[in-house]
Amino acid sequence: MTINKLFLSSFLFLCQFISAQQDTISLQEVKISDSQLKKFSSTQSVQQLNDSIISKNQASLTSLLNYNTVIYFKENGLGMVSSPSFRGTTAQQTAVIWNGININSQLLGQTDFNTITTQDFNSIVVRAGGGSAIYGTSAIGGSIHLNNELDFKDTFSNEVKLQYGSFNTFGAHYKLVASNDKWSSQFSLSRNSSDNDYDYLGTTKKNENGQYENSSYSLNVGYRFDSKNIIKLYSQFFDGERHFSGTLTAPSKSKYLDLNTRNLVEWDGFYGSFVSKVKVAFLTEKYKYFEDKEESFFTNGKAETFIVKHDLSYNINSRINLNSIIDFTQTTADGSDLLSKKRQVTSGVLLMNHQLLEKLEYQLSLRKEITNTYDSPFLYSVGAKYEATKKYTVKVNASRNFRIPSFNDLYWQQGGNPNLRPENAYQYELGQEIGFKTIRFSATAFLNKINDLISWKPNSSGIWQPENTKKVTTYGLESNFTFDKKIGNHAIIWSNNYAYTVSENEETNLQLIYVPFHKLTSTMSYSYKSASFFCQFLYNGKVFTSTDNFYELKDYSVTNLGFNYEFGENNMFKAGFQVLNVLNEKYQSVVSRPMPGRNYSINLIFKL
Repeated sequence: MTINKLFLSSFLFLCQFISAQQDTISLQEVKISDSQLKKFSSTQSVQQLNDSIISKNQASLTSLLNYNTVIYFKENGLGMVSSPSFRGTTAQQTAVIWNGININSQLLGQTDFNTITTQDFNSIVVRAGGGSAIYGTSAIGGSIHLNNELDFKDTFSNEVKLQYGSFNTFGAHYKLVASNDKWSSQFSLSRNSSDNDYDYLGTTKKNENGQYENSSYSLNVGYRFDSKNIIKLYSQFFDGERHFSGTLTAPSKSKYLDLNTRNLVEWDGFYGSFVSKVKVAFLTEKYKYFEDKEESFFTNGKAETFIVKHDLSYNINSRINLNSIIDFTQTTADGSDLLSKKRQVTSGVLLMNHQLLEKLEYQLSLRKEITNTYDSPFLYSVGAKYEATKKYTVKVNASRNFRIPSFNDLYWQQGGNPNLRPENAYQYELGQEIGFKTIRFSATAFLNKINDLISWKPNSSGIWQPENTKKVTTYGLESNFTFDKKIGNHAIIWSNNYAYTVSENEETNLQLIYVPFHKLTSTMSYSYKSASFFCQFLYNGKVFTSTDNFYELKDYSVTNLGFNYEFGENNMFKAGFQVLNVLNEKYQSVVSRPMPGRNYSINLIFKL
């Protein structure tokens, strides 16, 4: 109860400062639900992926992030299960945040990035480094933020995108945006499918049983009652069916169905120097797994999560901002291989942003959780940003982060371990940014010490069971270089990302599996009037596939080319053509699971 009293006292203390003044509402506070992303991330590396970048990639979040960030993805074949490694961490240590709500699977502890359709969002942000003090579990390597920004201005637009490509791959997307000074609404609908029967280069085999199809919709509505009160509704739905393809040596007949829903109601209040946000969210995840798609037998699991969250921000003056967050989360889960369980977590967060000097800013974040299912550590983040000149900035950050065990870790009937401890991590980073009119460069060095890493091992009876066994140290360097130049009707953008990552088991001093030492992405875009061309390049260094570092997958590089042309009245039509893996590279991101060779797609966009 001590922590509850602490945050209640803090809340009441802040409330004493409420005044009746009519301050102008911050435009960003109105537009975005995840306000902490803007206000408390300036001491860390943050990468914004805009609409033009999103449109160059395939529909899945995997494709977007793989070709435009330093995050490494292992994909069990095109369109299959996709798992990230961010700064050398595990898939469960990357958090996915939807409009300020953590949506990592409660069953698995991670997000399958091939179940996220990028076109359902108008803002996608990659936040590198620890974020558990703000966003809770899993934000150890970093976090991916999927936002739907609502504008209250006169707007009406319709857009239809159709895409068809190799392997009978089809995509359709519709988006509607309508708003005025009282209402703001967005609606999108997507459908994607593919036979996915590409040839395995260098063999006579095809990718059998790899077909997939999925549908998603997103509805976001905001209503402004007056200058002080806004209510918002965010709703998202994903329904997918995938036939899991086998390996080079082992065919598969399996099928996987998943259904995810996310609903969030938010009430924003703007009262002088205070901004209050009350959120109520309900998330569901369900799956069915068929070992043999021709048979009726399946295993299943489901989880339902209910969240109540109050976010109170107070501007003491123009230099100091305080933010308190009270959060209650209840999750129930069960399944054919999972014991039926309920978990309740209450958390309190205090945040401060202080512009100490004209060129010096620092941020503090504190978090404590209360639950009867695990011992929660005290989490913190402290960082500073110093603008030495208008063109040169230095950033430093240190944080303690954690990941709670998933329901499968704790309650899997064949081997769950209810005595698991949360994974703990201490992270330190130092970054610098240099910016000129046409050139921007950034580099960040990081060190992460991870304790109590959860890994599954066979016990004395031969049953696989999770244990807190490993200590891992990750360190490395991330950099970005961007060149952006416009001359008359000509425009060129060249963006590059590079990461050097070491992720070692402290007991063996060996690199963790599926963590490359090197990753490089490069995208060159050129446009002239209504025509545009782009070239994407991806290089992934070799990865080890066994813990003794004996077996490995060789490095590979993939190049994509694309061309788009706008035409018609007010450029209402846009036609495009892409050649993916243009050099026909033979490669795998997971052992014995080949990826496609050269393939093609065409697309047509109607703006009505």
